[in-house]
Amino acid sequence: MTPPEKTVPDQPAAAPSAPGAEVPLIRNRDFQALWISRFLASIGKESVEVAYPLLILAVTGKAAYAGAVGAVQLLVAGATSIWGGALADRMDRRRLMILCDAGRAVLLGLFSLLVVSGHANVPAVFALVALSALCLGLSEPPALAAIKQVVPPSQLTKATAQNQIRPLGATVAGAPLGSSLFGVARSLPFVATGLAFAAAAVALLFVRKPLQAAPVAGGERGKAREGFRFIGRTPVLLVWIVWIMGSNMAFNHTGAFLALIATGKDRGASEASISLMLSIAGAGGLVGAVLATWALRRLKPATLFLAAAWIGPLAAVLLMTVPGVVSLGVVLALVFLRGPIVNALFFAYVAVLVPDRMQGRVMGAVTFLSYGAQPLGILAVGTIFDAGGASWVFAFMGIVSTLAALPTLTRLIRRLPAPEALAEREEKESAPDASDTGSRPDPAP
Repeated sequence: MTPPEKTVPDQPAAAPSAPGAEVPLIRNRDFQALWISRFLASIGKESVEVAYPLLILAVTGKAAYAGAVGAVQLLVAGATSIWGGALADRMDRRRLMILCDAGRAVLLGLFSLLVVSGHANVPAVFALVALSALCLGLSEPPALAAIKQVVPPSQLTKATAQNQIRPLGATVAGAPLGSSLFGVARSLPFVATGLAFAAAAVALLFVRKPLQAAPVAGGERGKAREGFRFIGRTPVLLVWIVWIMGSNMAFNHTGAFLALIATGKDRGASEASISLMLSIAGAGGLVGAVLATWALRRLKPATLFLAAAWIGPLAAVLLMTVPGVVSLGVVLALVFLRGPIVNALFFAYVAVLVPDRMQGRVMGAVTFLSYGAQPLGILAVGTIFDAGGASWVFAFMGIVSTLAALPTLTRLIRRLPAPEALAEREEKESAPDASDTGSRPDPAP
């Protein structure tokens, strides 16, 4: 049960987003300013993630160092997201994001000077990656938690759907931008990324609404573990996060691409065929982001979640049986297509079910759990492929995705109401009543 005396105060703060004068999302200046800010930060992140390994390869020629950059970023960002979630509930979320963006801009500015002077070495790169990942882990939970405060409950699903375009669009634009700038001058991608983070910080100044209801009560400060406990006692979120972890372990981008590349080489495919296969697979996520709003409007949440959960096991079987190489990219594109749609739905449920005073810590827990599963999957794919080949890798994907999908067959998920329906019920249950003693039921449906 959520402590009753601390739940009621959250409700009035959400009221500014829900009054009758509701404007279309495209005209919601606060949401669009927040979205633009995070999009600029994502562009910077994706651009510099390409520049790091390019610089290491240019300086040392060692691919092992270049590959370790991604692992360090995932581990540091995942670990610090727990702290970031706790801070997002303790301090002003806008200020926290501005500090993180400004910090990354300063770090990249200083690093670009090292590159220009010829003093950029491997330890300096890894120090920058670790510090930037720390800022990422601190800024991601407040960015996700803030959405609830800038849109009305009826637009939460639409807002989270638009939010899914941000990382995918940034990947499409940021990676080529980083490599192109590096080709002009080694320091240029770091300078450009620093400017992108500075612009992201400035964009946050145009968000007028407060990005949180009220500071966390003194007795709860520092209890980052409360985010994990809230997920554990909220059945909908628990089932969903179990599936997300299993899906990320089986079909994260790095591990899945590694499996497809190795399989393509085993089948004697040309570099052009492998590139086409990866391009098709990667396009699946962008198509899913474009279709997310339509799918969320036309299909029931239970239908979307069940379909997304069981596409994984089906795809694993197809990957084991379909011939050729390009066909593997088509199958994986279908897996990636589901991501933006179910992510938008998941974050809409988080916004509805989690009171604002807990949003940061729950988002921190979600980020940690989803990030933490990916390195395990990458390691498993590489190890299994070396030991048994492609068929065993795809079998591993099938087993993990099936185990993660089994909880979605429960009655709770099959009868899952829409986030907007839950938001309406939450408002009715929290409405003041003469006979109300201040208590209310657990937010889980």
